[in-house]
Formats: sequence, structure tokens, C-alpha cells
Amino acid sequence: MVQSTACRRHRSFQEFHSLFLHQFASSRKVRKTELSLFAVRQKEDEPLKEYLQRFNTAALEVPAATQEVKSSAFSQGLLDGDFFKSLAKKPVSKFDALLTRAAKYINMEEAQAAKKDSRGEKRKEVREDAPSKKPRADLRDRKPPF
Repeated sequence: MVQSTACRRHRSFQEFHSLFLHQFASSRKVRKTELSLFAVRQKEDEPLKEYLQRFNTAALEVPAATQEVKSSAFSQGLLDGDFFKSLAKKPVSKFDALLTRAAKYINMEEAQAAKKDSRGEKRKEVREDAPSKKPRADLRDRKPPF
């Protein structure tokens, strides 16, 4: 009984197949192309390390991407900074070579951030120990000796 009603609703297997594909086409995962890598951009104030991690995650979804395309897409997405300037002066075509150079700049960024953090902590310590900048009450009303 169930089969006969199902057959009446769908005239043929081709029609059923077409309706099935139409119903579930939106839930199908779309394959990303090499062009999608060019849409990955470094965000403002995003460290190079985080951008590299996001780019690598996107690149894993495009297994057909060549070393040259990855290198070009990564470079295009960089903000204007020290690493971008380095790549502009001495471009690399292979993504592996770019990763080697990026590691050096990531180390530099992390060292600069650590230095900046340690300076901030020292300044706070000095401020806590420093005398108040308020005028002393005993000297405020005193007349100059000349």
C-alpha cells in the first residue's frame, strides 16, 4: 500500500532523483577553489601568527592549491608591515620558503610584544611607588624666601 502511493506521487525514478537533489542541494558542501584563498585577509591588529594559522586552515580546504598560488594569496592578504615589506623587497615563489621567513617575523613580533608587556608592568610598579604629584599642604601656602 505504501509503495503504491509513493509510485503515484513520483512518476519515475528520474523525477524522484531530481526532487531529491533539489531538496538537499543546499546542504551539500561546496568545494573551495584556489581563488577562495585570495579572500583570506589579515585583520587589523592581528598578529602574523594568527593570520598564518587562519590562512593554513583555509589552504587545507583547497588541496589542489599549488605552492605558488598559496604564496601569492598569502602575500596579497598581508597588511602593510615589516613582513610585507620584506616580501616586496625579496619575493618568494614557494610557500615553504615563505613559511620559513614568516617564522622569523613571528618570533620578532612575539619578542616585541613581550618587551612591551614587561615595560608596562615596570611602569605600573614605578607609579605605585612614586610620590604623589599633589602639592604638599605645608609648602602650598608658604611664601618664597627672596
